[in-house]
Amino acid sequence: MQRALSYLLPVLIGLLIAVVLLNTFPALLGRQAPEPQPQIQVTPPRISDPAQQAADTLSKEVTSRPALELHQAPPIDRNQGPVSYAAAVEKAAPAVVNVYSSREVERKSHPMLSDPFFEQFYGEDPPGRQRMLSSLGSGVIVSEDGYVLTNHHVVNDADQIQVALRDGRETLAEVIGTDPESDLAVLRIDLDNLPVIELTDSSQSAVGDISLAIGNPFGFGQTVTMGIISATGRNHLGLTAYEDFIQTDAAINPGNSGGALINPEGNLVGINTAIFSRSGGSQGIGFAIPTNLARSILEEIVTQGRVIRGWLGIEAQELYPELASSFGLESLAGVIIAGVAPGGPADQAGLMPGDIVLEINGRSTIDPNRTMTDIAAVKPGTQIPISIVRGGERLDVTLDVAERPTPARLTTRPNDSE
Repeated sequence: MQRALSYLLPVLIGLLIAVVLLNTFPALLGRQAPEPQPQIQVTPPRISDPAQQAADTLSKEVTSRPALELHQAPPIDRNQGPVSYAAAVEKAAPAVVNVYSSREVERKSHPMLSDPFFEQFYGEDPPGRQRMLSSLGSGVIVSEDGYVLTNHHVVNDADQIQVALRDGRETLAEVIGTDPESDLAVLRIDLDNLPVIELTDSSQSAVGDISLAIGNPFGFGQTVTMGIISATGRNHLGLTAYEDFIQTDAAINPGNSGGALINPEGNLVGINTAIFSRSGGSQGIGFAIPTNLARSILEEIVTQGRVIRGWLGIEAQELYPELASSFGLESLAGVIIAGVAPGGPADQAGLMPGDIVLEINGRSTIDPNRTMTDIAAVKPGTQIPISIVRGGERLDVTLDVAERPTPARLTTRPNDSE
């Protein structure tokens, strides 16, 4: 029996192994393995959401609508503008001149040269006591009669002024008159066949217009730079008494003063005057006197020998909110009188520092610079009404406009306890 079991056990193990192999590899019997059944993906039930349904509906509607037609602008055609400003420069540049001024100044010398002992060797006028100080600038020929516009600071205190034209001619210039309060000066040269620049109406200048500056920077000779008009009507700069500057980013450097600011047609827009700079060179902020102001100054200097302006003898200051509230004013309309010139029209009429000027000659006063410009435009000898506020009470006063004296004679009485 035991011997029989010893033979049966291997047979059983062999059968079990055969069954396992046949189930694992059915191809051994000629059968194909069963294809795997596709897996079923179960998704969670969709909860009905009115907002979602509305969004789906809108999405279907948008999808079914025709494509939105937008008006697409065509590409910029840069050929519409000039590719060169050579024609404008050729038109204006011959009328822009270089201005060289010189003056004799006292040279600081050693104190020993004033000693009587040394005078026996050098005389009363030692060598090197005097020296010539030269400066350079630019100017613009505006008349066939030889009148040249430039800046006052270019020719101020000059003993001799020389003008050099683009065509190579040079000549001495005569000072016809200057106006320090606008920083303009009028020269005259005596030459034939002078090129003349055309003056445009500067009130038509707009921010963004192309501007070209022509002058003599650093004495290099005539140079042209380009930019745009960055702003108009600039004031509160502290450069002159009457400010209405055109601001440009065309490069303006020392030596450009008195030169031309022109438009793309080659017409004069302004007289280059000053720059804002921390380094002394151009930083893209330059200022020019507009031609409308320059033309009026030119005409007065040529016809009358000086600029005649109306004057009331007041120093106006902007009315800040703190000042307005301290005077009991509900608005910022008006300017405050910060000083009164002794003996001037305002002083004679009884105006005092601290008075608030609301109207001058029927025109409201808001900006001090504009107020002073309006007064300057009034002919001396004219009577004008002025409305002021003093101590919360409104007063109407009539003043006789006088002629504005030269800057050296201008003094005002500041606000004090009187």
